[in-house]
Amino acid sequence: METKKKKDIRALTKDQLRDFFVAQGDKAFRGNQVYEWLWQKAAHSFEAMTNISKETRNMLEAHFVINHIKVDQMQRSKDGTIKNAVRLHDGLVVESVLIPTSTRSTACVSSQVGCSLDCRFCATARLKRMRNLNPDEIYDQVVAIDNESRLYFDRPLSNIVFMGMGEPLMNYNNVLEAIDKITSPEGLGMSPKRITVSTSGVPKLIKKMADDQVRFKLAVSLHSAIDEVRTSIMPFNATFTLADLREALEYWYAKTKSRITYEYVVWKGINDARHDVDALVRFCAFAPSKVNLIEYNPIDDGAFQQAHDSAIAMYVDTLERNGIVVTVRRSRGKDIDAACGQLANKG
Repeated sequence: METKKKKDIRALTKDQLRDFFVAQGDKAFRGNQVYEWLWQKAAHSFEAMTNISKETRNMLEAHFVINHIKVDQMQRSKDGTIKNAVRLHDGLVVESVLIPTSTRSTACVSSQVGCSLDCRFCATARLKRMRNLNPDEIYDQVVAIDNESRLYFDRPLSNIVFMGMGEPLMNYNNVLEAIDKITSPEGLGMSPKRITVSTSGVPKLIKKMADDQVRFKLAVSLHSAIDEVRTSIMPFNATFTLADLREALEYWYAKTKSRITYEYVVWKGINDARHDVDALVRFCAFAPSKVNLIEYNPIDDGAFQQAHDSAIAMYVDTLERNGIVVTVRRSRGKDIDAACGQLANKG
């Protein structure tokens, strides 16, 4: 049987695996064993499944493949950040990042090869979207970063953010299936409260998340609360307007009562004026929110420049005076192009 015709075994549910073994004249519980190897133990090969007979492993090898990712290249920043160039089974490459602090390790994972959207300040957006990642490919990134955290920092992964390459909501089903596996006791058993999905804002899918009663956190890559400004830097805003986005977020909050986090970069001459921060305050007014002011990471062309410290201070002061939680985030891994907005497979 040709390898390219074999089915990826991780596309099967546990029940389908059990049924497969019954059809082969074996016991159904064998499917449970294999499922545990595939997900809890993240086996890369059938040979690794040591509590299963050699004959059974050969039979699995004849029918299936495990399309596991491979970390092609790992780079370490002087600040401890680790960036992985991850090669997929079809040769395409995405990047994922381990961001360590003194108390936690965060995985920043990708959801698409390239990106569906067109944000002008983001290096990934300059790559065409080639395909969505499968749930197992997202899961594998998390496992790889968890292993690196244990190896280099002597602790397990504590948090996951979907802020790597791609727009997660444009790969909705696969992202949610990956999160189900990550949070399942039969997978990695992580708390959904430690997972944040960051979106540039796809209104109907934000509403769908609310209807699906997801338990992870939501972050919105906002960057301006003025339509004309936001459209100039994020052209898809002409289709998914701020009014539509706000309506979707109001629906999200009504359903979930979960605080909304806004990711926000302040650029010189673009959104660094008093009316920009006033518009942000008005946009945040409908629900408890937090604003992360993120340091800008240049992507070579000079069109966008980090705002002066005085503009950041104005944002912080105005937001705090209006009862909005605000943090200023300094970027990590800039020296290896691992910081926010820089993932572009330069290697």
